[in-house]
Amino acid sequence: MARSLKRIALIVAVATALSKVAGLVRQQVIAAAFGVGAAYDAYNYAYVLPGFLLILLGGINGPFHSAMVSVLARRPREEGAHVLAAINTIVGAGLIGVTLVLVLAADPLIDLVGPGLDTTRHDIAVLQLRWMAPMALFAGLIGLGFGALNAADVFWLPSVSPLLSSVAVIVGIGLLWWQLGASILLPSTAVIGGVVLAASTTVGAVLQWLIQLPALAKEGLNKVQLVWDWRDPGVQEVLKVMGPATLSSGMLQINVFVSLFFASGIPAAAAGLGYANLLVQTPLGLLSNALLVPLLPVYARLTAPEDRPELVGRIRQGLMLSNASMLPLGAVMVAMAVPIVALIYQRGAFDRSAADLVGNLLMAYGLGMPAYLARDVLVRVFYALGDGVTPFRWSLGGIGLNAIFCWAFVGGPTPWGVLQLPALNFGAPGLVLATVGVNVITCVGLLLALRQQLGGLPLGAWARDTALLLLAAVLGGLVAWALVSWVSWPRGLVGLLLETGLGTAMAFAVYGLVASTTGVPEARELLQSLRRRLAGAD
Repeated sequence: MARSLKRIALIVAVATALSKVAGLVRQQVIAAAFGVGAAYDAYNYAYVLPGFLLILLGGINGPFHSAMVSVLARRPREEGAHVLAAINTIVGAGLIGVTLVLVLAADPLIDLVGPGLDTTRHDIAVLQLRWMAPMALFAGLIGLGFGALNAADVFWLPSVSPLLSSVAVIVGIGLLWWQLGASILLPSTAVIGGVVLAASTTVGAVLQWLIQLPALAKEGLNKVQLVWDWRDPGVQEVLKVMGPATLSSGMLQINVFVSLFFASGIPAAAAGLGYANLLVQTPLGLLSNALLVPLLPVYARLTAPEDRPELVGRIRQGLMLSNASMLPLGAVMVAMAVPIVALIYQRGAFDRSAADLVGNLLMAYGLGMPAYLARDVLVRVFYALGDGVTPFRWSLGGIGLNAIFCWAFVGGPTPWGVLQLPALNFGAPGLVLATVGVNVITCVGLLLALRQQLGGLPLGAWARDTALLLLAAVLGGLVAWALVSWVSWPRGLVGLLLETGLGTAMAFAVYGLVASTTGVPEARELLQSLRRRLAGAD
């Protein structure tokens, strides 16, 4: 089993890495073409609804994907094809209705998400939302199909498919640059630039759906017909898990709406959040897929009472591996945020002031890196246990907490106009800190609920080991910060490469040295795996 999990994790990690690299290149192209100007700032508001559906419904480890894996992993292939066809029919009918709503109600929806937007950004965002509305339908089909493929032990294609979305956007912007040249940087081209950005995003979603069809057919899962079968036991089980899971994940995405709502009164905040979030999601998505995709079927197969000790061990494995990997990454992001942002984005329309804005946001994101992945691990355990209600309740409470924290840290707009409320005035980073606070509280709540449901968990031992890894990460981050602050680095690309490369290497070296002495088995396992990979590369 361990060898199989490692093989799956490697496949998923490589495929996800390719997708994430493509996503990073896509974001660099967007930054060079649009910077934090109107086209990309508006895009962040237009994308929030269709993108929310693409991440929520179509994403790996999303509720549709998780529900299909949890149910189909325990069923014969023939039955799986029938369940997939029936769920596709039911979900597709509903999402066609959602698509129409997005097209017809684009104007008031943008008003709702971004009440503080100026006229130019508002009008561009409305156009972009109408272009991206069809993503609602394809998002659901993508998530269901890739969940069925993972249940059939097909992992490469679902993990690598987001690469197509990035390629579509890069090609779209490339064609626009070929037609307009340097004038693409001018404010007067913001409308056409915004439309191309939205249209190419939709093309990418369609390609993600098309690429899965041959693989489904090869696995005997592609039943090309409408199937209205509400009463099938497999269909009912999928819906039972999918309903609460979708609501739970939806609550988390609503927090994005809340953040953008407050960001609409802060110039360029939405664009800055988009760039910083990509830098977080690149390693987070890679590690999340590498950890959760192989572990989710394992959790689903260990739900019997006699398997409880092994399930608890696997839960610890998921949590401690996530901590061992995310803590040093978060420390590096906090210590070297601005150099990292400047290295990746600062070219073309993306200037030094934009790098400072995004760097401050990245620092705030870095503080919450461990909580992001730990929450995902815990939610997947509840899904495997057939409990989507508990994560939903905590996610629902998180929306209220996020709004309160945003008001406390930032102040911001209300539906009746922009109103600066008494706040700590952290600016745009306060929006990220609000999300971090919600994720930490949610992790603690889910852990306590899981302990009660399983009849006990060794939380004290887990907390002690996490604290030891945190200490190692802090020491590594301090070394990186000292290098950034006290060393005079050359200017330009070479200087940034040296600064970020040496700083990151020293931070990870110190972390690895300290973590290896803590006695945390998962940290030792992770470090040994890295050493073997490096030795193999040599």
